[in-house]
Amino acid sequence: MIPVLEVENLTFGYDKTKLIYDNFSITLNKGDVVSIVGESGSGKSTLFELITDNLKPLSGIIKKKKTATIYQDPYTSFHPTYSIIEQIKDVVGQKKLDADLDFYLDRLMVDKGLLYKQPKSLSGGQLQRCSILRALLLEPELLLADELTSALDNITTLEVMKLLISFLDKFAILLITHDNDLASWCSDKIIDITK
Repeated sequence: MIPVLEVENLTFGYDKTKLIYDNFSITLNKGDVVSIVGESGSGKSTLFELITDNLKPLSGIIKKKKTATIYQDPYTSFHPTYSIIEQIKDVVGQKKLDADLDFYLDRLMVDKGLLYKQPKSLSGGQLQRCSILRALLLEPELLLADELTSALDNITTLEVMKLLISFLDKFAILLITHDNDLASWCSDKIIDITK
């Protein structure tokens, strides 16, 4: 099986005398769900910044396949003055929208009319589902999900996670969560980085 994410001997710290990661390694294959849990400030989101090349490790190797990220705060994921549909189209293209939009809208319980509004017109839960929609339309092999259900109610959280799990033949999920019950329910492996 070909890995979609390989992190080998990752070492990183904002202060070189206080390392957040010291020879940290992890491998995800397609179909895997791995949850990263830990206290606030322990470096969970930092790991995603390293994987997406927004931060550079002090040492170590990160190899990844096509990646999409869903962030905790959906309002920072969209430009405030453009419609949702315009921003999704800019990322995935019109052809992909025409082919697959309705399929994902139905499963994410998103009203198509919401896509023609600006982000400020949507609730946090609605906007997060639009963020998930955009990520799925990108057809990633690795899905990075940073507290993706924090803006969703319990019922929608369950439906969204069931949806994502139904596509594990297409990608692996690396999930940051404070919800230990969610992590236990959906994960093949849980890594507590505070230990």
